[in-house]
Amino acid sequence: MDFFIKTDFFNPELTLIGGQAFRWKRIEDNRYFGIAGNRMLEINCRADGFWLINITDKDLPFWLEYFNTATDYRQMIECFSSEPVLNKACEYAYGLRQLKQEPFETLISFICSQRNSIPNIKGMIERLCTSFGEILDKNCFAFPTAYRLSGLSEDDLASVRVGYRAKYIIDAARKVKSGEIDLNALYETPIDEARNELMKIKGVGEKVADCVLLCAYGKVSAFPKDVWIKRAMERFYPNGLPPCTAGFEGLANQYLFEYIRKIK
Repeated sequence: MDFFIKTDFFNPELTLIGGQAFRWKRIEDNRYFGIAGNRMLEINCRADGFWLINITDKDLPFWLEYFNTATDYRQMIECFSSEPVLNKACEYAYGLRQLKQEPFETLISFICSQRNSIPNIKGMIERLCTSFGEILDKNCFAFPTAYRLSGLSEDDLASVRVGYRAKYIIDAARKVKSGEIDLNALYETPIDEARNELMKIKGVGEKVADCVLLCAYGKVSAFPKDVWIKRAMERFYPNGLPPCTAGFEGLANQYLFEYIRKIK
């Protein structure tokens, strides 16, 4: 079936291509194709919403959660708009939604993001899936499981060209497979404790951990600090974020990230 999500708050370029997810591509104007949670999806965007094309009743709840349809973005934007810089950032990045992605894929993706560009990250993820993921359809592969990746060596990952990140990917997979890191438990874990759990993985520092907490778990107070966000904070908020962002710092982060790259 096809299912329509009615909203004027969805910018697919910023949401799908901007750097929080890495398995989406634009196939033509207003149409995008992606893979998430071992599911393939084409979406067709309009001014008043977007169509989920050819999905099953069983998969609908997954996609509604993935696109975070329960969040009231208007209320958040109204709050942020009380501050001049954030108001401009929200105007520029209007329609940017925070996705809620599968934790293990998000963890590995942001390990790959370290000191990397979005095109390079997407290439790494695609090669990882093609090499070690189960086939879903012609030329479409699921994200590899922790079980599959845990049995690999750094040499096995040479063809994926992830560089020094190979040892981090393997360590993450082994800790998840063994149960040392219980990703499912982190949904209900307080944010500081959850961050510390993720940082038990080699190569996972505060920035990567906060990316995972924000993009997989919906912990919207997580505030990842990459070079762009550090630049924004130094320029606009050297004394810290304004009070209007309290509890939603991670969403403010996403808008500032897009805005600071625009104005440089």
